[in-house]
Amino acid sequence: MHASDSRLAAEFASLVRADVARALAEDLGSGDLTAGLIDAQRQCLAKVICRETAILCGRPWFDAVLEQLDPSAHIDWKIAEGSRCQPNQLVLEISGNARALLSAERTGLNFLQLLSAVATKTATYLEAVQGTEVQVVDTRKTLPGLRHAQKYAVRIGGGTNHRIGLFDAILIKENHIAAAGGIAPALAGAHALAAQASFVQIEVEDLVQLEEALAHGARMILLDNMDLPTLEAAVRINQARGAQRAVLEISGGVTLPGIARLAQTGVDRISIGSLTKDVQATDFSMRFEAI
Repeated sequence: MHASDSRLAAEFASLVRADVARALAEDLGSGDLTAGLIDAQRQCLAKVICRETAILCGRPWFDAVLEQLDPSAHIDWKIAEGSRCQPNQLVLEISGNARALLSAERTGLNFLQLLSAVATKTATYLEAVQGTEVQVVDTRKTLPGLRHAQKYAVRIGGGTNHRIGLFDAILIKENHIAAAGGIAPALAGAHALAAQASFVQIEVEDLVQLEEALAHGARMILLDNMDLPTLEAAVRINQARGAQRAVLEISGGVTLPGIARLAQTGVDRISIGSLTKDVQATDFSMRFEAI
């Protein structure tokens, strides 16, 4: 493994452990009173079932829950991360200390149900734009404290991550433009800081702003809440610039029924806040058997 890959893997593992430690502290507090009713030496077998069609996501977090509560537990995954589960399919079996498994149940399932829901929703949007080259992109509309986890789930579902936070890229929105005194000064300031950012993007609300942004060197543009005729005109204006064209991204009001038509306009990316903001948890259950 390359050194940079090792570093990224270590950072990812650290983020997972931190998410899990925080979640377990929230749930266990000073200790699991009900699990204390069970013999401390009792061993148990637990099975996790997925009750609906879904893309499985969250294995690193589930594994970390067991690692923190019962490092000796044996986990036998039946489904690979990113694979599609069918209703009532066995996902994994765990053998370990009964008290630890009981304490781990809710936290482990919470990570699976949330992250599988995000991955499944992302995959559903990807299926709707199949046959086009458009990327389905997430946003910062995530659950506080779980952004990295949810953005991981978007990738597992086949989507693309936008910026992680305010620190890694520049996105100039309408309030930034107003505060800076216009598109030109906002872009001038952004270009001066470009070396610190993975990309610079500016939001425009109409074709006049699009033309101005292109004229001042914008190479990544967010088309905010435009109707279809305006989007199609924006793509034509951009394509006319040839090698100087910008990457165009649609944002605002994107729905599953409408995304295919948006993709057909010829834009490069479509960002969707509901991938991480409006998710319905995937239904998982855990069942215990005595050993």
